[in-house]
Amino acid sequence: MTRSNPPLVLLPGLLCDRAVWEDQCARFGSQYECQVPDYGLIDSITGMAEHVLRHAPADTFSLAGHSMGGRVALEVVRLAPQRVLRLALLDTGYQALAPGPAGESERAGRLALLQTAREQGMREMGRIWARGMVHPDRVEGPLFESILDMLERRTPDIFAAQIRALLARPDATPHLARIACPTLVLCGRQDTWSPLSRHEALAAEIPGARLAAIEESGHMTTMEQPDAVNEAFEQWLHTEPRR
Repeated sequence: MTRSNPPLVLLPGLLCDRAVWEDQCARFGSQYECQVPDYGLIDSITGMAEHVLRHAPADTFSLAGHSMGGRVALEVVRLAPQRVLRLALLDTGYQALAPGPAGESERAGRLALLQTAREQGMREMGRIWARGMVHPDRVEGPLFESILDMLERRTPDIFAAQIRALLARPDATPHLARIACPTLVLCGRQDTWSPLSRHEALAAEIPGARLAAIEESGHMTTMEQPDAVNEAFEQWLHTEPRR
């Protein structure tokens, strides 16, 4: 199939794979070459971004990142801004690990989940973790089970590598004002993992960024409300890159 549009690179979040972008690939795959990278055992955000840049399907591309993938996307833009035509940041964050008790609490929580994964398996860990990642109405429903299926395809070693990456994550704040490509900042209205207020602050720091709040959705917007996400992407992908 020949596609005239620049490729669309879709970055998954912590423990996620192509399934998190399945509906977007289905919607846009006939128009754009869609690539969903796998980070393997890479254990730094910068290393993941370098991996994306090495394996991107063309010199320039549109880039979207969900959750941890949004942090990777910001690092891609920092490393190679000339290669990113458009940027979408979904249900994500941009600051480093908080100092003091807040950061220690995050560290302890992540390591406790890792211990559960090693002792009881990835699916059982997911039953604990994923409860806070979807709209309350979807907990224990079919979508919840499909998220557990996705987590179960990963291993505790992958989980450990990605936790190391997140605990040592860079602070993207100093670089936000220099982002020059059309940017979409999107978040589920009921995302308690990475709340809308954080995305409002993020969008305010990026020149010309457009903010989209997805109704009746938690953290997993691309899976929970794919039609609404695709509608926002349709507008984003038709925004002319700045010259």
